[in-house]
Amino acid sequence: MYYCQAWCLVWTDRPLFEERIEAWANGPVVLELYSAHKGQLNIGRMNNTLGGDSSKLSSSDMEVIDSVLSIYKDKETFWLVELTHLEEPWKNARKGYGPGQRCNVEITHAAMAEYYSGLINDE
Repeated sequence: MYYCQAWCLVWTDRPLFEERIEAWANGPVVLELYSAHKGQLNIGRMNNTLGGDSSKLSSSDMEVIDSVLSIYKDKETFWLVELTHLEEPWKNARKGYGPGQRCNVEITHAAMAEYYSGLINDE
C-alpha cells in the first residue's frame, strides 16, 4: 500500500487513499490495514474485512496499482523492508527513534511525492 500510495502521488498528483501511513520500525504501515489483517500471512480477496470495493477505483488508480505490483510483486518481504529503510520518507519520519523503537510518526504525502518524483527526475 505504501508504494501504491507513493507512486499514485507522483503519477496522478493525488492520493490513492486517505488513511495515514506511519513509520513503524519494520517499515511503513497503514494502521487500519494492519489492525484488520494482524496475524495473517496472506491477504486476498477472501480477507476483505474492511469492506473495500475495487470497482470504486478509477482506471488510473488501477493502472497505478498494476504498475506497482508488476515492479514489486516478486520481491521478498525482507527486501522491501530494507528498501523502505534506505529511502528518505521513512528515514526522515523516524529521526530521533532508534532501531526497533516504536514510532507512529506519519510519512506525509508531501514527503513521498517529493522523494519518489525525484527518482524519476534522476533517471
